[in-house]
Amino acid sequence: MTGSHHETDWKHDGVRVVSGNQLDPNTAQTPGMDRKTAINFARVGAQKLWAGTVHIHPNAKTGAHHHGPLESVIYVLKGKARMRWGEALEFTAEAGPGDFIYIPPFVPHQEINASPDEVLECVLVRSDGESVVVNLDIEPVEKPENVAWIDPIHKS
Repeated sequence: MTGSHHETDWKHDGVRVVSGNQLDPNTAQTPGMDRKTAINFARVGAQKLWAGTVHIHPNAKTGAHHHGPLESVIYVLKGKARMRWGEALEFTAEAGPGDFIYIPPFVPHQEINASPDEVLECVLVRSDGESVVVNLDIEPVEKPENVAWIDPIHKS
């Protein structure tokens, strides 16, 4: 915008490409999981989101937790993800390659690699640049209820 009071340097303040071999492992880690940051405020100046990868070892799982007011999306690249959620982790669903998982704010949940021998590889996006994790002391039910989500737009 020539002639404006504020010129934007699109070369340096425009699109950024973060190579897969330049992801940052200096983020919160859980035993049995390897998280790496691609996009956040520190790396690219992102104001409203965090994005990265997580590799979950066979049979590994997180403890029960939630992400406060943040929304999360998990995209499964490889393997089988099992999600448990609810006040006693009483609900469960599985997702495979090409599937998206949406986690609303404050939902108690647990991520599980459902495979005994294959690494679960996912891309993770959260709705804020800050990493919010609230660990919960939950006694999970023994047999959770399997829930098949039905899209309200495409019910048939």
